Amino acid sequence: MTKPLRIGITCYPSVGGSGILATSLGEELAKRGHEVHFISYERPFRLPFDVPRLHFHPVGVNAYGLFKYPDYTLPLSVKMAEVSRDFGLDVLHVHYAVPHATAALLARLMLPPHQQPRVVTTLHGTDTTLLARDPDYGPAIHHALEQSDAVTAVSEYLRRETLQLLEMKRPIEVIHNFFDPRPPQRTPGEVRRELGLNGESVVFHASNLRPVKRIDLLLQTIARVRADRPFKVILLAGDSFAPFAEDVRALGIEDRLLVLERVRDIEDYLQISDAGFFTSESESFCLSILECMCFGCPSVARRVGGIPEVVENGRSGVLVDSENTDEMARALESLLRDAGRRKAMGTAAKERAELCFSSDVIVPQYEALYRRVCAASS
Repeated sequence: MTKPLRIGITCYPSVGGSGILATSLGEELAKRGHEVHFISYERPFRLPFDVPRLHFHPVGVNAYGLFKYPDYTLPLSVKMAEVSRDFGLDVLHVHYAVPHATAALLARLMLPPHQQPRVVTTLHGTDTTLLARDPDYGPAIHHALEQSDAVTAVSEYLRRETLQLLEMKRPIEVIHNFFDPRPPQRTPGEVRRELGLNGESVVFHASNLRPVKRIDLLLQTIARVRADRPFKVILLAGDSFAPFAEDVRALGIEDRLLVLERVRDIEDYLQISDAGFFTSESESFCLSILECMCFGCPSVARRVGGIPEVVENGRSGVLVDSENTDEMARALESLLRDAGRRKAMGTAAKERAELCFSSDVIVPQYEALYRRVCAASS
């Protein structure tokens, strides 16, 4: 029998694709018999409390007057070294290069050789597409990736971008995101009653509302949709939606929008959704689209970044080549109006999610990678 691994995971605990993926990965690894230790400044948003072999170690961040800005990297590295030493970690799997990979490499140097864990770094997007372009961060990211024992990216698009922007010579392995939905906590009828829905079509959107998500385009497009029947947009916001409230009023779409902030049980809302809608100007993968696919809900999205690796245009969703709001509105209208086409695409989307992006497909790829890097060091 293969020996279970002891794995440390560090991610951003806030709402966002990278943290959600890291949390799901840790939960799945624990279910498969591995010992998993999360290390972060707060408990990750969706990390459950009742899973055996799943642990959380908070990092203390002090605001010393000596520093103009509070430092996180050094306390994180100390906690990583402490957990690695006390629990005999085999691997530190960090999500995002800075500061997490930088901290992991420093933590390893604090330990004697026989206690040093392997470092696996997973890139999710902005550490490459944004920070790598910044001369104040690019060299640190390049160093962290070169010194990691293995580097993964969540899409082929992101792998190519990283190699090009950072002029990397080392291999980067593509391991896509995955999503295995939990059973909804309430029935569709209960959710509809809570939201005051009465037969309307439902359009789904979930994001952390960062500028790259182009919420401005999403709202403008919603205002331009001419639907045959009433529809509502359920927008699950990972941060406060208050900055967009004036835009909603100016566009006159208050009656079309239902905003819910920091929702944990997203499955409750996915189960009643007819179509997803995403207007990002860049996406390394777009986990929210995959979440829709798992519920047979096809999405309309811009053809950017890694999204074409997730969605087969015209089969499991609709991809739009421009940011023209009228064009996006027409694409969403066509999906809402044609129930037969929507159902066929939803069926194809669910099949693709199960075939390509389930935990049974993706998690073994991470397990194999961990074992390779551990074997290489022995």
